[in-house]
Amino acid sequence: MHTITPRDRMIVALDVPTVDEARALVARLGTTVSFYKIGLELIYAGGLPLVRELIADGKQIFLDAKLLDIDNTVAGAVRSITTTGATFLTVHAYPAVMRAAVATRGDGDLKLLGVTVLTSMDDGDLAAAGYRDGAADLVSARARDAAAAGMDGLIAAPTEAARLRRALGPDILIVTPGIRPRAAATDDQKRVTTPGEAIAAGADYLVVGRPVTAAADPRAAAEAIVAEIAEAAGADALAGAAP
Repeated sequence: MHTITPRDRMIVALDVPTVDEARALVARLGTTVSFYKIGLELIYAGGLPLVRELIADGKQIFLDAKLLDIDNTVAGAVRSITTTGATFLTVHAYPAVMRAAVATRGDGDLKLLGVTVLTSMDDGDLAAAGYRDGAADLVSARARDAAAAGMDGLIAAPTEAARLRRALGPDILIVTPGIRPRAAATDDQKRVTTPGEAIAAGADYLVVGRPVTAAADPRAAAEAIVAEIAEAAGADALAGAAP
């Protein structure tokens, strides 16, 4: 397994409509959060300069662009994104797309994560979209494709983390959205677990959105999640928790 401090395991999703709101949230969270996800909403609201701004301030960035296009276009996008200093980038887990991304990234520091099946989708949603396989089988197939393509990791529901870890071993990163602390609402996520359950199942990083960003006290909510991660990761991890 990868050695990561509990604080760095938690990635807070800046799913807000403006850069100013994102900056205000980051300021409010302070040193409790070291890793942020910037997704499509904020990217298209002018969030790319914010990536460099936060990195200059010592934060890590997960750029959740979910790239899916022809090989040449994906390669060009990855080439541009490598200059931002982002730590993670998502591409959809289609073999040709992943191979193009890996080839373009080369030996750079950017880590590529394959999106298997969105955590907002269940077997019924996949059937309605024309897929014959259920979520579990489709995630497994796409995970194998990602490993074969040389991807660094996977985005997968925490309910699938244990199976993927057994199948793919300790070296591939598993990043799990759909994290909901105990007693929190599931919102529009369907395949969810608590932070502790996800870590115990083999997840390396947890993406947390509304349980932190919509909390009355976002910093306290983030600190509680870090503590739960530390507890699940074991006593050795407690030394890496945020002060």
